[in-house]
Amino acid sequence: MSLVCAAMMAAQPAVAQPGAPGSERVRELVHLVRQDCGSCHGLTLQGGLGPALTAASLSGKPRDSLVATVLGGRPGTPMPPFRGIVADDEAEWIVERLLEGFPSDSGASR
Repeated sequence: MSLVCAAMMAAQPAVAQPGAPGSERVRELVHLVRQDCGSCHGLTLQGGLGPALTAASLSGKPRDSLVATVLGGRPGTPMPPFRGIVADDEAEWIVERLLEGFPSDSGASR
């Protein structure tokens, strides 16, 4: 590979993984889960009005079912749908983070 080609590749901005939200949106999603979801599931996601959303409590539950719950809510329960607030791929991202241990909140976007 030529030095010019290598330099051009190095100058290209990093491309996010397909379906992965950008860093600012990640911050917004973490805040949303910690604050909005946390109002029922506990600010530490250990449970409250709603069940715990910890990796241990969600272990073994089908990912597609968890994503469907985020997007569509649970009719007949206080769990509201978040479709329109989060995109399908963002709901998948949230579920993946919940299953591995959700990150802490660094505050709302400015």
